[in-house]
Amino acid sequence: MQAIRQYEFGPPEELRYEEVPDLHPGVGQVRIAVEAAGVHLVDTTIRQGLAGGAFASVELPMTPGREVAGIVDHVGPDVDESWLGRRVVAHLGLASGGYAEQALAAVGSLHVLPDTLGADAAVAMIGTGRTAIAVLELAAIEADDVVAVTSAAGGLGVLFVQAARHAGAAVVALAGGRAKVERVRSLGADIAVDYTEEGWADQVREQLGDRALTVALDGVGGKVGAAVFDLLGARGRLILFGYSSGEPTSLSTTDIIGRSLTVTAAIGPRLINRPGGLRPLETEALAQAAAGRLVPLVSSRFRLADAALAHTALESRATTGKVVLIP
Repeated sequence: MQAIRQYEFGPPEELRYEEVPDLHPGVGQVRIAVEAAGVHLVDTTIRQGLAGGAFASVELPMTPGREVAGIVDHVGPDVDESWLGRRVVAHLGLASGGYAEQALAAVGSLHVLPDTLGADAAVAMIGTGRTAIAVLELAAIEADDVVAVTSAAGGLGVLFVQAARHAGAAVVALAGGRAKVERVRSLGADIAVDYTEEGWADQVREQLGDRALTVALDGVGGKVGAAVFDLLGARGRLILFGYSSGEPTSLSTTDIIGRSLTVTAAIGPRLINRPGGLRPLETEALAQAAAGRLVPLVSSRFRLADAALAHTALESRATTGKVVLIP
C-alpha cells in the first residue's frame, strides 16, 4: 500500500509518499480501506515536533493522521466478521496511521456510517465535529445572543456559524480574506468582516449599533482574540478553543471582573478528561451531520501523495473548512 511516512521533525517536505507493507489487524482491531483521511492543524504542530502534552511522546518514524473513513476489509482474529464491508469512520486517538491507503482501528472506536454521509464529511465530524459539539455545549447559545466566531471559514468556524443560526442568534463572523468573508456570509452570518484589514473591530462596532457581543468563540488568539474580548459586553461569555495565531488571547482580570465576564477553555484537560469520554461527542456530531443540521465544509481536498501541499496550505491559511486527503 501507499502511505505518508515521516522520519524527521521539520517542514512539510518531511512528509514522504512511499510504498509500505500491507497492514494486518491484531486482536480487537479491523483494517480500514481508507477513502478519506482528515488533516488537522495539530497534525502540522506534531510534524514540526512542537506539540506538547500527550503529543510530546510521538515517536518517529511514523505515518501521521488520526481521522479516517472507509470500508472494513479485514478483521482481527477475535473480531466478528459482520464488520467486513461496512462503511465506518474512526478517530485513531493519539495513534498515528491515517495518511495511508489502509489504517488499523480498534473495534470500539468505529462508527458505522449511514448512506447519507460521505467519507470526507465523516472525517470532518469525527474530530473537528466532536470538538465543535464540546464548545457549543459550553457556549449554550440562545436566540437572544450575539455570537462572534473567529476563523469562521475554518472547519470549526463553519459549524459554529450554522449552530448559532439554528439557535436563532445573531452571528458576527470573522474570516481572513475576501473569499472567506463571502463564504461565511453565504452561511447566514449577519455581519461578516475581514480581520486582516485595519479597523475591522470598528466595523463590527458600527454594524452592531447599540448591541454588544454576548458570546465569543475564539480559536485564533493574539491580537484578533484580544479585540474580540474587548467587544464583549457585560456578562459576556468567552470560549477559548485554540490560538492559531501562535499566541493565546491576552486577558485582563480587571476587565473580566469589571464586566462580569465568563472565560472558559473548551479544550485541553477539560476535553481530554471529559466524564464519559469523547465517544458521545463523536456520536452526536455524526448524527447532526447525517441529519443535515451541521454540514461540514469540505472544500480543500488533496491527493494522499500531496500531503505536504495540504500541510503548507493549512499553515498558510489558504484553505477553507476541513482539509481532507483522498488516497
